[in-house]
Amino acid sequence: MTASDEVAKIRTGSHDLPVSPALDAFMATGWAPQPDTGPAHPHPAAAFTVARRAALSARFPGERLVVPAGVLKTRSNDTDYRFRPHSAFVHLSAATEPEWCLVLEPSAGGHHAVLYVRTNPGRSAGAFYRDRRYGELWVGPSPTLDQAASYGIDCRPLSHLAGDLGATARPAPTRLLRGVDPTVDALLPDGGARDLELESALSELRLVKDSWEICEITRAVEATVRGFEDVVRALPSLADSERGERGVEGVFGMRARLEGNGPGYETIAAAGEHAGTLHWIRNDGPVRSGQLLLLDAGVEADSLHTADITRTLPVNGVFTADQRKVYDLVYGAQEAGIAAVRPGARFRDFHQAAMAVIAEGLADWGLLPVTAHESLQPESGLHRRYTLCASGHMLGLDVHDCAQARAHTYLDGVLEVGHVLTVEPGLYFQADDLTVPASLRGIGVRIEDDVVVTEDGCQVLSAALPRRADDIEAWMRQLWTGQG
Repeated sequence: MTASDEVAKIRTGSHDLPVSPALDAFMATGWAPQPDTGPAHPHPAAAFTVARRAALSARFPGERLVVPAGVLKTRSNDTDYRFRPHSAFVHLSAATEPEWCLVLEPSAGGHHAVLYVRTNPGRSAGAFYRDRRYGELWVGPSPTLDQAASYGIDCRPLSHLAGDLGATARPAPTRLLRGVDPTVDALLPDGGARDLELESALSELRLVKDSWEICEITRAVEATVRGFEDVVRALPSLADSERGERGVEGVFGMRARLEGNGPGYETIAAAGEHAGTLHWIRNDGPVRSGQLLLLDAGVEADSLHTADITRTLPVNGVFTADQRKVYDLVYGAQEAGIAAVRPGARFRDFHQAAMAVIAEGLADWGLLPVTAHESLQPESGLHRRYTLCASGHMLGLDVHDCAQARAHTYLDGVLEVGHVLTVEPGLYFQADDLTVPASLRGIGVRIEDDVVVTEDGCQVLSAALPRRADDIEAWMRQLWTGQG
C-alpha cells in the first residue's frame, strides 16, 4: 500500500457516500429534454460593451488582450465564497460567470472579441450530480453556449482557450490581466510592465460612465435609500439589543439582497465611539439611545454597480447639542465639497474645499495649535488628526472604482461629464483623545453622497436621503410615526 493510499484511508474527504455503478447508470436516464429557448435575447448592456471594447482596442492596436473573470475562492474547507467576477471583465462583457475569459484578438479592423465559456454539459455527463462545485444539482445550471450569445460576443468552449492562445506560429504580442485566474496566468509568460499597463487602462476605461452605467448606479442608489429607511424603522427595536450593530447590518442586507446582488461592500454600522474607526465592519456592538449611528452602506445592483452612502443618525431621533455641533460642521464641509464638483475642476478640489471648512471650524473651536490656513498647508495638515481619509473617490463597479488608473488621469486629473464619485467628509473624535473636550470624545460623523458630474456642475444621485440635521430628525420622526 502506498503512502497516498494510507492518507486516503485516514482522511474523511467528502462526507457524501460513494456512487455505485447502478446509481450512476440510473442517474443517466429518465430526464425530460431541456426546452428549446430559441435565440438568446441580447443582454441590455451588450450595445454598451461593444463601445467599451472598441475603446480598449484603440489603445492597444495589434495586440492580443486577455481579461479573465476570475475563479471561485474557498471560504473554508469545501465551501466557496459567493462568486464575484473581476470588474474589468464585467465592464467589457457584462458576463458574471466564474472561469470565463474574454480575449480580444487583433484583426484588420481592430480586434475580434471571443468569450470563452465554461460550457454546461447538461445531463449528458455525471458531473451534473457528482461535481459539488459546478454540478447543476448542487449549484444550479450554468449558461449554455447559445445562452452566452446574449452578450453579443463570439462564444467558444473554455476548453479551447489554451489551444487558441498558442495556435499561431507567430502569436500577437499579448497582455494579460494577471492575478485573476491562476490557470490563465500559467498559459502566458509574465508580461511585467506591459500587463500592468493593461490593468491601468482597464481602470481608466471606467472613469467616464456611459448612460447605462449611470442608470444602474442610480438604481443601486434608489435601493440603498430604501435600505436606510428600513434601518431607521428598525432602530427602536435594535436599540434594545447588545448586538444592535449586527441588526442594522442585517436589516440593510435584506434590502440589498431583495433588490440587488447584495451589499456592494461590507456594511459599516458603527454606533457610539465605534464611528471613530473608519472601516468598522465588526458590527458587534450595541446601539444605544443617545448615541449616534454612522451607517455607511450601499446596494450592489445585479449588474454589480454599487452605491456608497453614509448617514450619521441620532439613535433616538434627536441630536444632542454637541452632536449637532459636529454634524453641522461636517454638513458645511460637504456642501462646500459638492459645490466644487464640476467639469474642468481638479479631482482634488472638492476635498480641499471640504477641508477648508473643517480646518476653519476646528480652529474656531480651539482644537488646532496653528491657524486654519497653516493647517491646510501640505507641510502641516494638523486638522487631519480628526479627519484622516480623503473626502471622496470614484464609484462604479467597484466601491473605490478605477483604483489602478494612473495618477494623472484620476487623482491629479480633472473632472469630466460622466464621472461618478462620492463626496464624504467626516470628523472623528476618538474616545481617548485628550486634545478635544470630553463632551466631544467618542463622536464620529460622516455624511456621504453619490454624485455624477454634469454639464453645469453635478447631480446628487442620493438627494432623496436628507442631509441637514433638522431634516434628519424630521425624516426619522416621520418614518416612526407617519407624521411630518
